[in-house]
Amino acid sequence: MICGISGQELYSPDADTMLRTIRFRDFDWLLLSLALGVAGVGVLQIYSTTMHSALAFQYKKQMYWVLAGCLLALVVSQLDHRPILGLAPWLYAGSVVGLVALLAAGHRGTGARRWLHVGGLTLQVSEMAKLVIIICVAAYFAERRDKSVSWKDLALLSFLVGLPAFLVALEPDLGTALTFVPIVGSGILLAGVRVRQVAVLCLVGALMLPVGWHFLRPYQRERLRSFAHPSDDVQGSGYQVTQSKIAIGAGGLWGKGIGNGTQSQLGFIPVSHADFILASFAEEQGFIGTLLVLLLYLGLILRLLDGAQLAGDRAGALLIVGLASVVFFQVAVNAGMMIGLIPTTGIPLPLMSQGGSSVLFTFLGLGLAIGVKMRRFVN
Repeated sequence: MICGISGQELYSPDADTMLRTIRFRDFDWLLLSLALGVAGVGVLQIYSTTMHSALAFQYKKQMYWVLAGCLLALVVSQLDHRPILGLAPWLYAGSVVGLVALLAAGHRGTGARRWLHVGGLTLQVSEMAKLVIIICVAAYFAERRDKSVSWKDLALLSFLVGLPAFLVALEPDLGTALTFVPIVGSGILLAGVRVRQVAVLCLVGALMLPVGWHFLRPYQRERLRSFAHPSDDVQGSGYQVTQSKIAIGAGGLWGKGIGNGTQSQLGFIPVSHADFILASFAEEQGFIGTLLVLLLYLGLILRLLDGAQLAGDRAGALLIVGLASVVFFQVAVNAGMMIGLIPTTGIPLPLMSQGGSSVLFTFLGLGLAIGVKMRRFVN
């Protein structure tokens, strides 16, 4: 069994009867409201940055994705997470098959194969793979009663998570591949990893850096060189970060207002409605607006962690913490990227950046988290 447990161990038929006692008031409306608040800001900023371009319709598409994600969260919250964890081996196998199919026949765009056409939809498989990895890590540790993580656990998890991460990196999408790291990290941390094991993992990671350098694409190497020496090529590999810094600085305290950001409106900021949406938002809404958005994210993460503390079982807590770690990682990396503290990667800002797959992944995860919290009194 890939994840070490079965559906029978996690779920009993009596749960169906017990779920009827869950009241509508137990739904975490605050968590959903925080997510919708961030998503609403994202839709407004996408509209602002694309209103005078050929992408003027993108904000409408984003609204549809947010609405679909919200409805999915409402539906998923009504499902018991334990039988879902029992399906972890099948979900894992499906995600690996999907990633392999993506490399073989995926839609190529911006030099990478990251999307599969399913019917009339274009889906980014790696976004769904993140949710599957969260489920698999939670399922792996769900029934464990050991006080610490064994070396066998670390080796097995490294393989299970490393395989899809490697496939995602081949697209190439190194940014999304890196988001698998906090999922595993939060899982082994809650499961009881020892300091000596952390030290060994850090040492192995450091030794693998020279090997990883040889597998990077030329543009990825240039981004790292630009990060180390930002002023060497401001018109080439350092262009994105340079323009992002100019936009953030131009926003000042209160910003220039909706639709008045020169860096984004004149196209100086690349993909200002997607990966660099925070830079365009900072230019138009200033330091105060950016601070408010970051506080919304902080509230979202803290609310998730509160749900993890209230979870009625270990599996539910692991699920929620895995989701919270991904959201925190993406916000921290994206924000750091805007001001040159972190090398440029293709990591979107959750719920704000334009992209249907990312929105669906986040809302599906939030639906699971809300469901776990609603069932905290159901054993």
